[in-house]
Amino acid sequence: MASLGHVTPQRMHFAEPLPLKSGARLADYTLVYETYGSLNADRSNAVLVCHALNASHHVAGTYEGQDRSEGWWDNLVGPGKPLDTDRFFVIGINNPGSCFGSTGPMHANPDPAAGGRPYGADFPVMTVEDWVDAQARVLDQLGITQLAAVLGGSLGGMQALSWSLRHPTRLRHCVAVATAPNLSAQNIAFNEVARRAIVTDPDFHGGHFYAHGVVPARGLRVARMIGHITYLSDDSMEAKFGRSLRAAELGYSTQDIEFQIESYLRYQGEKFSEYFDANTYLLITRALDYFDPAREHGGDLTRAFAAAQAKFMLVSFTTDWRFSPARSREIVKALVDNQRDVSYAEIDAPHGHDAFLLEDPRYHAVLRAYFDNVAKEFSA
Repeated sequence: MASLGHVTPQRMHFAEPLPLKSGARLADYTLVYETYGSLNADRSNAVLVCHALNASHHVAGTYEGQDRSEGWWDNLVGPGKPLDTDRFFVIGINNPGSCFGSTGPMHANPDPAAGGRPYGADFPVMTVEDWVDAQARVLDQLGITQLAAVLGGSLGGMQALSWSLRHPTRLRHCVAVATAPNLSAQNIAFNEVARRAIVTDPDFHGGHFYAHGVVPARGLRVARMIGHITYLSDDSMEAKFGRSLRAAELGYSTQDIEFQIESYLRYQGEKFSEYFDANTYLLITRALDYFDPAREHGGDLTRAFAAAQAKFMLVSFTTDWRFSPARSREIVKALVDNQRDVSYAEIDAPHGHDAFLLEDPRYHAVLRAYFDNVAKEFSA
């Protein structure tokens, strides 16, 4: 399959404030986005791809002059790939509050009282619904009134579900992978421990660490290590690392790295702390916690999905214990109860939650077949 080759991010500025679910507003903001493929004459072949926690608008392709710059879903999106850019016009948008170009905590607060300082901890709390509304504004500017599909995995899958409820006539298909209708108490607990690691780092300075010229790297490293453990399955960690030691013999140290899995997690944490923003991590994990479309319907997920009009494709993975198949089946049941058109695939894969990012042939075959059918709607 061919590569998209080099791609170029674009920027879109919005002077009109974005009303947020909290009651606050995001004023004078910019969103970064990328597009792949061509929009057809009647603008019916557009697919929005929603990103997860540490991803961005850079879904596919590469950046000129940068090594290892493939988009985070490059194995899925491109010419001849399951989401085929020879047929679809694919859009990736970096959500506000992120740290990959769209307006976020590290950007200047336009409030005159802020004196040009970065938002830091004063950046407004974002929800999945706020992100969806921001994405809708980009599509308005692109002249796209209805999407062929919205696709997302994990937190991106929550955004796809929210699209089907918040803007039900603006998408024909909702494809939600490795996601859930809300976070379990255990998931919220993992997020809280990760957040505590960040806010208790002496370099956090209440979220205004930019003014001090420091980064709460220690907290970010621990947060990433905690998160990364939850993305992998026990079987995949055992197969990759087991109890392998870094050295030939035990060192009998309580602080040095002894096992290969320790080395791996520290490497992941170190790498993450070099490119991710601490305030963004707090914002995004809180948006995960807040997502719960059934909450406004007395906890009844069936009532929540009564507004949906799209056709649905749900995919889960057997070893994903963070967003288990049972959570996807809750969504399927709610859709069936509403007599909506829904397909469901449960993939037997060993990789845990991260499976949605990997090139599993059964998983990709499911999405290829589904998008082949979506394409028939505008190519007939």
